[in-house]
Amino acid sequence: MMDAKLRALADETRRQILGLVWEAERTAGDISDRFDMSRPAVSQHLGVLLECKLVAVRREGTRRLYVANHQAIADLRKELETFWDASLRRLKFDAEAAKRKRRK
Repeated sequence: MMDAKLRALADETRRQILGLVWEAERTAGDISDRFDMSRPAVSQHLGVLLECKLVAVRREGTRRLYVANHQAIADLRKELETFWDASLRRLKFDAEAAKRKRRK
């Protein structure tokens, strides 16, 4: 699932859509009005974000309201931090080894 989320976020339009729905729910029409592309194209982007659960949708009558799934994004961030933590541990180990070598 992490791969799908990262692929979704690799697209600038999807990142912009995510930014729009970060704080408040928005209709597909409202989202689409902010882009110079067709509504079906925006709907495809929303579909990708929905499929990987980066956004959630709620029906209100005939409208669909989209909002960022903060928990899914927090989970992705946590997964990515494991790579960062491992890199920092390696860097610390290498720096300490270099320091010990200089002392000898």
